[in-house]
Formats: sequence, C-alpha cells, structure tokens
Amino acid sequence: MTGLRGAVQGPARPLLAAALAMGLAACAAPGGPAPAPGAAPPVSEGGPPPASAPNPGDAATADRRARVRLELASLYFSRGQHSTALEEVKLALAANPDLPEAHGLRGLILATQGDPVGAEQALKRAQELKPRDGDALHNYAWFLCQQRRYAEADAAFERAVTMPNYAEVTRTLLARGVCQARDGRWADAERTLSRAYELDPANPTTAYNLSDVLLRRGELERARFYVRRINQVPEAVSAQSLWLAARIERRLGNIDGVQNFGRQLRERFPQSPESLQFERGRFDD
Repeated sequence: MTGLRGAVQGPARPLLAAALAMGLAACAAPGGPAPAPGAAPPVSEGGPPPASAPNPGDAATADRRARVRLELASLYFSRGQHSTALEEVKLALAANPDLPEAHGLRGLILATQGDPVGAEQALKRAQELKPRDGDALHNYAWFLCQQRRYAEADAAFERAVTMPNYAEVTRTLLARGVCQARDGRWADAERTLSRAYELDPANPTTAYNLSDVLLRRGELERARFYVRRINQVPEAVSAQSLWLAARIERRLGNIDGVQNFGRQLRERFPQSPESLQFERGRFDD
C-alpha cells in the first residue's frame, strides 16, 4: 500500500543521513598534535622513558588516521559507494580497532549489503565500546526494525531516548514511531510521532508520517491538518505529500480537493509513482 510505504520507508533515507552526519562530525574531531616525522620522543627531567612505555603520540596519530578514513567511509556511503566505504572502514579499524563509530558505520554498510549477521555483530561492538552512546543504540534499534524484530527494536529505541544528555531524541522518536507503524501499532505510533512533532514541528518527515498514521486511524481532519502544514511550504512539497493529501480529501468526500492535488501532482511530479497511481485511481493500494 502506497501510504504505508511512505510512512515506513519514507523516513529511512533522512534517518540514515542523520546517522551519517553524526558519524562525520565524530570523524572530524581532531586528535592531539602529531609529532614531526622522525622526531625523537620527549625526554622528561628524570631521563628517557622506559623502552616498553607506549608513546602517546603514536596513539594520537593512529586515532587521527582512523578518523580520516572513517570520514572518507561516511562520504562514500552517503554516495551509495558501499564497497569503497567498507574498505575505508577496514582501514580505519586497522589504525584503531576500538573506534566505536567505525564499528557502527560498518554495521550500517553491512546491513545495506544484505549481511544482517555481520551488521548486528558490528553494531553490538559499537555499543560495547561506547555503552552510553544514544546514537549507537539508535542505529541498532533501526537495524532491528528493518529485520522486523519489532519488540526488540522498540525496547532499544526506548533506551536510546532515555540516555542522559542524548541530543537526538526527536530523531529517535521519529524512527520509533515509523517502526511502530510498520508493526501495525497505530495508536502507539500516533503517540510517539505526536511527541516528535511537538519537539520539532518544522520537520516535514514527522508531519508526513503522523498524517499518514492518522489517516489509517480514521482521524481525517487531524490528518488533513498535518499534511497541509507540509504542502503550505513550497520547498517541503513532495509527490508523497500531495498524494497523501489527495487520499485524505477523497476519504473526506471533497472531490474538488482531490482534483486539485491531482493536478499539482501531474504538473510538478509527472513521472512519479504517485502521479501514476492518481491517474489510475488507485487510492486504496
């Protein structure tokens, strides 16, 4: 059903982009200054350090090298170059095997490549290395949702939003609401998405999914309100939002409204699947 696909699959790309953006931010975090090539280690007043003592400069250099590789991997992944991204992640982990963001990105890549076993192992390793990281838990929860392990996903999303100082609560609420909708838990999805909307009313992805859930619950006037908020902003309008509005107007018996949104679909998005469905009258698919 088109509406359900919009509600479930529509946000997947923005969520993934958000995960990548945070990965890039972590990768860009600079390490300490690197010693000049060939420079001798600093000597303390008590004499040179024992030969077996680790060199902090070496560790900092390796960590910086790993984060540069991770940033490249994130960029390749965002461009859909998954194999190249995975190679860069391997190089990052070779430089720093305990970099949690690298394991997390490796999990996302493997999930995209259809390796759920490897993906889960990598995502769990990221959590082991950074157990209080809400971002890592969010990514694992979304992976579980994609695997249709809905109860586990819901519990993981709940843990993520209750993490102290977690800055991406709204993003996780959106993902949780989408996952609950995928599971057919419409009342739970409405509550979760409503909370996400309260925190970020300007997010068109949240408004779209909340409107779609309300349509499925028969809350037609409320569904109309949220999708109208999207379609009133020219840069936020999409084929999906116009098609959702047309379906709501049809359920309300507003034929003029249906034709108006259909006309906009034909004019603005003539090659879209939504425009084709409108032309074929497939409102209930």
